[in-house]
Amino acid sequence: ALECQLGLVLFERDTHGFKPTLTAKGLLPLVEQMELSASKVEAAVSRARNSKSQALRITAPRRNFSPTFSAILAEFSAQHPDIRFELISSYDVLDLVAGEADVAIRIAEKVTDERLICTKLTDVKAALFASRGYADLHGLPASPEEFEGHSFVVYDPIPPTMLLNKWLLPRISPDQIVARGGDAESVTSSIDAGLGIGPVTVAFATDYPSLVRCFDPPPDTDVSSWLVISPEAYRRPEVRAFSAFFAPRFRTAYKAMREEAMVAQAHHRNPEVRKRDQET
Repeated sequence: ALECQLGLVLFERDTHGFKPTLTAKGLLPLVEQMELSASKVEAAVSRARNSKSQALRITAPRRNFSPTFSAILAEFSAQHPDIRFELISSYDVLDLVAGEADVAIRIAEKVTDERLICTKLTDVKAALFASRGYADLHGLPASPEEFEGHSFVVYDPIPPTMLLNKWLLPRISPDQIVARGGDAESVTSSIDAGLGIGPVTVAFATDYPSLVRCFDPPPDTDVSSWLVISPEAYRRPEVRAFSAFFAPRFRTAYKAMREEAMVAQAHHRNPEVRKRDQET
């Protein structure tokens, strides 16, 4: 059939069987490459069809792999025990279209890549916090007009998602900055150590019970959290199922946690309450 299709004699026939001609021997390496490529395509197609063999890869900043996230993931996993997960903790923005991950939780004002499938999760609020120890020694500013005489902890470099840090810098002098950090963990730890006042997302502050909020988040300093999925990953039923399951539960849990944090932090901001807590 191949000889007929190509119009070539590929085998010499005699009473002993078939022997490849010189033409056939010349084509053999190329045909073997075709066979290898076809085998790879077949294997790739098989893997793609059997999506259960693929881990669902989720990337997020470290602080987003929180107890709230873990509780939702545990509930989803109990309902879908065959799905495997790979969690990638990183502040880097991985290229979902290139396949570096399937799903991402991102903190941003907006997601500009129109190729990605985006679901807004929450508004992310940040406020200025200090430790209770700092508050007892120096008091807390109730507005930017009271920043004079206080020490501050800031982000350096400034992440694009921390708008409160950009709001703060023009309102303080360089000699008021006593510590700098490159990520949320280092900045918050410096604040918790009593070095100075600094920006912390309201929900993240719940992990640090000693933090006290100075005043409500200033206007125009909110960003958003997003569930972002690559188009190819979204074709997989388990990815769609995770998205539909995760987003509403995360919104509900985050809203409750943020409201509780705002009430608790305002409560502890009251000097009489702090004094009573210390006596207790």
